[in-house]
Formats: sequence, C-alpha cells, structure tokens
Amino acid sequence: MIPNCPRFSPVLSISTPFPPHHVVRKGFFRRKCDSRWIQRFWCKSCGAQFSRSTLSPRYRQKVRRINAPLLKHLASGGTQARAALLLGVDPKTIARRSCFLALQARRSQKRYLESLSSNSIRSIQFDDLESSIHTKCKPVSVAIAVEPKTRKILGFQVSEMPAKGLLARVARRKYGPRKDRRGRGWDALLKALRPIVSADCEVTSDENPHYPKWVQKHLPQVKHVRVPGGRGAVTGQSELRARGFDPMFALNHTCAMLRANINRLFRRTWSTSKRMDRLAGHIAIYVDFHNRVLTPPYPPIGGS
Repeated sequence: MIPNCPRFSPVLSISTPFPPHHVVRKGFFRRKCDSRWIQRFWCKSCGAQFSRSTLSPRYRQKVRRINAPLLKHLASGGTQARAALLLGVDPKTIARRSCFLALQARRSQKRYLESLSSNSIRSIQFDDLESSIHTKCKPVSVAIAVEPKTRKILGFQVSEMPAKGLLARVARRKYGPRKDRRGRGWDALLKALRPIVSADCEVTSDENPHYPKWVQKHLPQVKHVRVPGGRGAVTGQSELRARGFDPMFALNHTCAMLRANINRLFRRTWSTSKRMDRLAGHIAIYVDFHNRVLTPPYPPIGGS
C-alpha cells in the first residue's frame, strides 16, 4: 500500500479536491544503520521525496539495532554501563537511547489504558515503593497501581519525600529540609485511573492515613479496603510478607519484581539514580515490558 505524502496538505474546498494517485514509487535506498533496502516515494503534488520510515519514531536514528536488546537488558536487571559494553556503543548513546525507549514505553502504556473500555476495572491494589536519588538521604516514593487478577501495572508516579527514621537528622544536616510531594503523586495516579474504574470497583491499600483522602477525591464511588501492612519476609524482597496469606499479594509481588528487574531499585547495589526523571523513565520501560511480555496478553480486564 502506497502511503500519503506527509508534507502535502490539500486545501479543503470543492474547487481543489484531493488529487488521486499523487504518490508514486521511486526506487529504493540502502539504509546504512541496518543495511536494509527501503522503498522511496515521490509526491507529484509537492515534489517531495519520502520513504516508509519517514514517519517512524526511529527516523534518522543511528544504530537502531540496539533498541530491542537494550530494552530487554534494562528490563532484566542490567545497567547502562554494561549495556554499552555488551552492545559495543558509547555510554552516552545508551543514555540517550534509554530516554527514547522511555518515551516509547509511555506512549505504549497510554495506548494500553485507552484500549480499556470505560469503567472496566473492578479491582485495584495500590501502594508506595521507596527508593532514593544519589543517596539514601534523598528518598523518593513510587506510587503504583496494579490490577490484581492479571497483575497489569495500571500506572505509577515518582515523588520526592523527606528522609525518615535514623537518617532524618543526617539528611537535614547534609542536604537541608526536603519537601514531601507524595500527595501530588497519589493525586496524579488516581486521577489517571478515574476513566477506567467502575462504580463497583474495590480499591485495596494498606493503612496509610493519607490514602482515604485521595481515594475519596477521585474515586468516591468505590469501596476502599484498608489492610494492615505486616512485616516483610526474612528472605526475598521486603515487599513480600512473612504471614501466610497476603491480601495485597499481587501488588507486593509486582513491587518485588520491580526490585528484581530494575538495577537501580535493587536493595543492595552500587547503581543509583542521579535524576528523578531518569528513574521514572527506567520504571516506564519496565512497566511496558512487564505488561506486554511478563504478564498475560492484553484485555479484556474485569469483564464477565
């Protein structure tokens, strides 16, 4: 099928109708980055030449061969430095390509949420996963919402938070007071879920005293169930609970998978995030991989 010219914008009037068959084939060219032969086209209306890859998000992207292996590497516990070594490219290329993959992952997640029918989600579990930027004195909170039946990740938000416990005094002395922006994250997360949540949905969370306020603001019609947090298991990730039955197992298991598959979220690691937006981008890459590859195929969700 011959595509339309991306540069041609006909005037919408009866006197100048859209010209039929205004695009013709005009040979091939060999793309240097992957040695493929690409069809070239010529627009007889504006004289422009273009190809099938002109409108691709990877247009004019060099070494595009690394995109697929890099995505799998970053979603499987690999680091950017090791990816540069294994793929034979400069570390700066990996850093820039990670931003590109994060953007594509966000678009994929947006399409997934749009594919869900309105008011189709009947059960949600959400909670926070804690990490840090540069040092444990600069903690961040990752609010995550999961559909428990399929373990699809419906959304996440990364927010700044102050240090607590024994590190609070040290953090204030070294870096000054730190604002608590977790409320913005909960607000944005629940607001994004509002179009797909049904009236009879059951939202499950732990006993965080701030959660009811935000659930009531954005999802006033749902049933909010609060369960005690419980103590973390001695073995494995701390998200998994030591008790026999965990009412939030789907969410806690998903959070444990994030820690097991995103290197900068490991409990003990020398790979740390230097910027909050890069942490959010890496999580977005894993969320897309988790929803497309690691969990059952896409919808329908919640339907009967």
